[in-house]
Amino acid sequence: MPRNPSTGVYSKPAGTTPAVGQVIDPAPWNALTTDLGNEITNSLPRDGSAPMTAPLKAASGTVSAPGVGFATSPQTGLYLKGGGLLGFTQNGVDVVFEKASVYTAKSGDYTAVTSDDNAVHRFTAAATLTLSAAATLGANWHYCVIADGGDVTIDPNGSETIDGASTLVLKNGYSVNIICSGAAFFTDKLAARIQSKADSSAVGDFVVGLILSTNSSNPNTHIDFASGSARSGSSFVSSAASFTKRLTGTFAAGTGAGGLDAGAVAANATYFAYALRKDADLSFDVVLSISATIGGVATTLLTGYTIVKCIGVVLTDGSSNIRPFVMYPRDEYTFVTPVKDAIGAAISTTSTLLALTVPNGIKVKAKLRIEFTSSATTNAVLLSDPAQGALVAGAGSDGGNVGTIQVASGFAVGSQDIWTSTSRQIRMVLGGSTGNIWIWTDGFHLPCGRSS
Repeated sequence: MPRNPSTGVYSKPAGTTPAVGQVIDPAPWNALTTDLGNEITNSLPRDGSAPMTAPLKAASGTVSAPGVGFATSPQTGLYLKGGGLLGFTQNGVDVVFEKASVYTAKSGDYTAVTSDDNAVHRFTAAATLTLSAAATLGANWHYCVIADGGDVTIDPNGSETIDGASTLVLKNGYSVNIICSGAAFFTDKLAARIQSKADSSAVGDFVVGLILSTNSSNPNTHIDFASGSARSGSSFVSSAASFTKRLTGTFAAGTGAGGLDAGAVAANATYFAYALRKDADLSFDVVLSISATIGGVATTLLTGYTIVKCIGVVLTDGSSNIRPFVMYPRDEYTFVTPVKDAIGAAISTTSTLLALTVPNGIKVKAKLRIEFTSSATTNAVLLSDPAQGALVAGAGSDGGNVGTIQVASGFAVGSQDIWTSTSRQIRMVLGGSTGNIWIWTDGFHLPCGRSS
């Protein structure tokens, strides 16, 4: 009788238990020796000289007593885990092996699930990546995300957090490794460190690029900003593309959207342009305000933004339209149409203030052209910075900058760049007698920190 295939128990044939003096029947004894020969043949040689001809069925075993172990280390080997999973144990301790990494490209929004453990997903367009509940994914679940075509917003389930925040924006061109604790998500923080490196390692105050110009399609209401960057102290922001803001609406994020910090656009007003940095993803934006200082900007609409630096200015005319201008390097503005700020204005030996069409609330250097007439042939005009006080015109006093009249009631001309007061004013005074003056404002210099 052969071995029982289910239990492995061998039972010898009947009639093979002899007694003294018994005559041996050859049939059962021949069957016994045949069985023994077959079983010896079917046994696995200890020296490994012959292979198995069918699957080897080991005991299930446990983590401390594996089904397949070693004579010198019986607690090291293979065992059968629950659910038909193969387990590996070393000295009675379970060994965990990493799952194979699987790469997949994603072109839109996606929800990461349990089976994405150790996956690498490359997003080829801007997308939102939703993470399943941390408890569902479990502790040690981990996942790699590559942003290669747009920013990827990583949004954990419900009120769960990633690095302590409700969302994480992975900027285009960066990657991040995410790990689940079973209750929250964390990253290696490498992307955040790279993105914030400019802030943490450098200081200074400058503007590079970001040149202002009137929008070609909507010149009365829209301002364009060339690509560039701005820094003030440790705050830095940059824009790789041109950007547009609208003067006829309150602030909303993004190019082409409204730009005012508060209120509505006004006539003959000054609007300072401030570079903004969105705290969540370090992206660039612009707000426009009548305030000449960052401290005076209304921030009700700017939650989540840092005001980095003033990068320019826009003036409106009497119709509340943007006054056309051209901006040159080193913060120089020239009006497309010169503004006549004095037309035959009376001028005398008494120093007076004259308001110009330049930004209000800040000192600028006005670019002026002057024409002057007087009935006296020895008259000259002195235009000056109000910070110098009331000067006295004339060669024997503080001089002049518009030539002396050579013929009575003739004209003298001149040009000068003069610093104004914060109220847009300069001083003017005549060297003798009386006269009349015409002043054209061609533009101004507003120092914002551009070096070219």
